[in-house]
Amino acid sequence: MLATFEKAALEAGKAILEVYRAGCAVALKQDKSPVTVADERAEHIILEHLAHDFPDIPAVAEESVAAGRIPDIRGRAFFLVDPLDGTREFIDHRDEFTVNIAYIKNGTPVAGIVFAPALGIAFTGEAGKAWKLTISETFAVTKRTAIAVRARPDRLLALASRCNSSPRTDSFLAENAVSACTSIGSSLKFCLLAEGKADVYPRFTRTMEWDTAAGDAVLRAAGGSTVTLDGRPLAYGKTDQSDDCDFANPNFICWGGKENLVDA
Repeated sequence: MLATFEKAALEAGKAILEVYRAGCAVALKQDKSPVTVADERAEHIILEHLAHDFPDIPAVAEESVAAGRIPDIRGRAFFLVDPLDGTREFIDHRDEFTVNIAYIKNGTPVAGIVFAPALGIAFTGEAGKAWKLTISETFAVTKRTAIAVRARPDRLLALASRCNSSPRTDSFLAENAVSACTSIGSSLKFCLLAEGKADVYPRFTRTMEWDTAAGDAVLRAAGGSTVTLDGRPLAYGKTDQSDDCDFANPNFICWGGKENLVDA
């Protein structure tokens, strides 16, 4: 499965970079979030690969959902796709945007890829193993390095969203042994935890499942965890929610150590 993910993500990333370098117009979806032609091209590429190699597995993809194309995934394994996470980074010409593909089984992200095409790196995870991939300018994988979360230090390095900070995040950082906090866009935050370069990522503002699934798969495969504020693993395939729309996430905390932290 990861071989298909790699092929799809690299091809989608190539299409995204072509738009990134040429520039493009930005539109707003109904929820007022930005979308570009790069999102749409990348999603089309990814969905074609998934449908060809896994025709019986439904795919939930961000732009398709926005257009009302939502498969019935109740009781089924399925794919979650965010073709361009960090659209604001993309628009502002910051290189932290990513391509994200994940496989969800029994509500758990069991395989995923996060590809940052402008940075030439990708992260994959499956079955308790995670890797960092170096990607050449010709979109070939030139190096694979096994990665894992680091042991929890006495003073934590936290990661926060560049575009979605909140007072609750500030409170969390103040109440835990956080020595520094680095802001970074997109799903790369999960990957830095998985790589052992940071320790905790609290998220108290809105996300959707396609924003988190691939990075979460990498983090869990590397030995980390993503938990809700009551300590439960973040679940996927959340439909018919009484308090929010389908596929919306609750607040959560990602961490690379083995001990729970203090909630904000």
